[in-house]
Amino acid sequence: MLSRIMTEIRRAVIGLLSAAVLFALFACSDGGDRAATERSVNVQTASAELREHRPYLSATGTLNPFEEALVSSEIDGIIRAVRADEGSPVAKGAVLAQIDDIDYSLDMKRSEAALNQAVATLKNTQIEYQRKETLFKEQLVTQQQFDDVVTRKALAEAEVERAKATLGMSRQKYARTRIVAPFAGVVKEKKISAGDLVKNGSPAFSIIQMHTLKLNFSIPEKDVGKLQQGQEVSVKVDAYPDREFRGKINIVAPSLDEKTRTLKLEALIPNADGTLKPGLFARVQHYTGAPRSVVVMPIVALLYEGDQIRAFVVEGNRARERKVKVGNKYGEFIEVTEGLKEGEQVVVLGQQNLVDNTLVKIQAASLPEEKQK
Repeated sequence: MLSRIMTEIRRAVIGLLSAAVLFALFACSDGGDRAATERSVNVQTASAELREHRPYLSATGTLNPFEEALVSSEIDGIIRAVRADEGSPVAKGAVLAQIDDIDYSLDMKRSEAALNQAVATLKNTQIEYQRKETLFKEQLVTQQQFDDVVTRKALAEAEVERAKATLGMSRQKYARTRIVAPFAGVVKEKKISAGDLVKNGSPAFSIIQMHTLKLNFSIPEKDVGKLQQGQEVSVKVDAYPDREFRGKINIVAPSLDEKTRTLKLEALIPNADGTLKPGLFARVQHYTGAPRSVVVMPIVALLYEGDQIRAFVVEGNRARERKVKVGNKYGEFIEVTEGLKEGEQVVVLGQQNLVDNTLVKIQAASLPEEKQK
């Protein structure tokens, strides 16, 4: 009886042990299957680098002439000759066109003759005055006779002054028969031709100065605190994609545009060789400080979610999510002020498929090199 009981107990223990072994084997097999089914995500990475950069603001603007003047006729007349054409360089005071001056020349000669006559009359009157003054002192002429010569002398002097003024006006009108350049520059537009009848105030030429150009652009309200007069700017235009032109801020507007919430600025760009042309569209880098060392990474690595900015960093074979703070942009790269260290590998392709602690497999990256500033 006792032996039978012991036999039953052994069978029960063996059954329990067998069940435990089977459960353990099943558990191990299930875990292995789960491990085997975890798949890696293919990504591309780039290193966060410490580089020396100069902070700047990006903007677009337009190049304008340093000076522009609309030269008009100052008298009425017929254009006799045009001596400048569009695109012609002109010196200050150069004759651009000549108005027929015959009438004005004759008027000037009449005025000169009238002045000569008035001067001669004055001289005769002065001689008579001197003679009668001596006689009056000796009481050889009456008071009325002396007063008469004094009056005629005063009238002769006034007539000389009037004739001088008339001659001055005639000479001015004669000089204005020549339309001249107010400053050295280039003829932008010619509005007259020989034979045209022009009136006082009729537009004749448009003259521009190009030795220096004005660059006009705007900066958003949030960046106003970084601006000051004299800061440097770098300019690129589509006409010369491989060239860079530099200048300095000349004018900072005293107030913002209420509609666009931007501040207008003007920079002067040297253009001694005339390479740049007014009207060109310009891409501007407005430097706001001295060069400094910053940690940068490709902009394509960033993920935006509301007010938060995230990036994934590869540690071992796992992707780790990081919250980062960014600063200035430098072409295809951006400054990272918090959340990333020099040398760390950031995911630049495939990060949309990641969550924190995802198994990753790094593929060869082929990102473009940063353009030198």
